[in-house]
Amino acid sequence: MQSIALVDFGMGNLRSVERALLQAAGDAGAPCAVTRTGDPEVIARADKVVVPGQGAFRDCAAALQNGIGEVLREQIRKGTPYLGICLGMQALFDSSEEAEGARGLGVFPGTVKRLIPEPSAAEATAGEPWVGIKIPHMGWNRIAITRDVAGPLGVFAGESPFVYFVHSYHAVPRDPALIAATTEHGPHRITAAIERDNVTATQFHPEKSQETGLRLLVRFLDG
Repeated sequence: MQSIALVDFGMGNLRSVERALLQAAGDAGAPCAVTRTGDPEVIARADKVVVPGQGAFRDCAAALQNGIGEVLREQIRKGTPYLGICLGMQALFDSSEEAEGARGLGVFPGTVKRLIPEPSAAEATAGEPWVGIKIPHMGWNRIAITRDVAGPLGVFAGESPFVYFVHSYHAVPRDPALIAATTEHGPHRITAAIERDNVTATQFHPEKSQETGLRLLVRFLDG
């Protein structure tokens, strides 16, 4: 039975992610033990790592300094499958406009940028159709898979599924080839997912995306 470390930064409700993982394990016929933990030793022993999160980047960065950050980097370095969700995706990058001076894991060069709710005066005068878009970006959006993917996101090959988002920031990798899926919100082309080697991360929430999200989790657990 594979062990899954569900990393707990002390922010947000992890119960919905845990339930979704256990349901996906049943669907995949791949029994697993899911442990909610902030203990670096438990994370280091896990067969797979899931890092979800809703909350502030600064609080996440502070939690990474307590041994969690180094063990996550080590797990990624040695090839352990990693799934980041929302803040768990943003944490993979160097920094965020949400928290000046706070440092992420730095696994991938890049930063996390704020979504802008209003156009400039010139854009508004020109009648831009995105005037007054809502931030946080919240709700169902269709994503586009932007390149071939071999990992969990491969379950959406040839599709443009609807998934659920709740966020005010999104990751902008220095290397655009890291981006595996995008979505649109007003003027923003949002990084919906990234994938490289053993790392998959989504800005959307698989655990809130019903059957579509479960398919992704099944592929992650079964891979």
